[in-house]
Amino acid sequence: MVGVWPGDGPGSGRGGEEYERAVGAIAAGLRGAGPAEAPRRLCEVAVDLLPVDGASVSLRGDSMPLQLAASGGVAARLAQLQATLGDGPCHHVLRTGAPVLARDLEDGSCADRWPVFTQQALGSGVRAVYALPLGSTAVCVGTLDLYSASPGSLTAHQLHVALLVAGVMTVALTDLPFDARDADDGWLSGLAADHDRVHQAVGMIMAQLGVGADEALARLRGDAFAHDLTVLEAALDVVARRRRFDMP
Repeated sequence: MVGVWPGDGPGSGRGGEEYERAVGAIAAGLRGAGPAEAPRRLCEVAVDLLPVDGASVSLRGDSMPLQLAASGGVAARLAQLQATLGDGPCHHVLRTGAPVLARDLEDGSCADRWPVFTQQALGSGVRAVYALPLGSTAVCVGTLDLYSASPGSLTAHQLHVALLVAGVMTVALTDLPFDARDADDGWLSGLAADHDRVHQAVGMIMAQLGVGADEALARLRGDAFAHDLTVLEAALDVVARRRRFDMP
């Protein structure tokens, strides 16, 4: 289930023309895209190039991954679900820096590792998940998660294409001009604001219950899942004082 980095490259028999087509498709998909658009465009390119039905990209956060973009509603929901649960393939990637290739979520090993995520993903029509690191095994800055409605493995060539998209995604996220990172309407400023709200909510729960940060975050995640909310949505309820944890 946990993938390894393939050893063959563009010039070792995988088909130079197919590789060049993938490079061209990525370039075409990014043409004219600003920094805020690039992650979503690359998710859409991944769906076009690979036998998958959805893609999402999440950044590493202090306490949970932060969903940045997705190709569609199901992919966005599953990325948010992993953040809410604190579990799922992307969390393994963030911990280890190695890809996870879950070929069939109906396999018992998937249910053992991620019981709630697997149940929810299957209920959404997803049978396979391929989660790839952004960055390297030494420094993983996020994940590219690919979702397929059909079970099965990626071929060596398909995995190389997926890794190529992940590499371009990494550059798009980490090699931005300084002013693009700090722009008022930039994606990073929006993510930072969302992250701050979650931390603020965790602090309020700590004060209400007299518990530590890990327990407070676990309570927030549990409450979000119980009410079919994302962690951010649950955090906003806490910050707005629509939800308290020291009251029945």
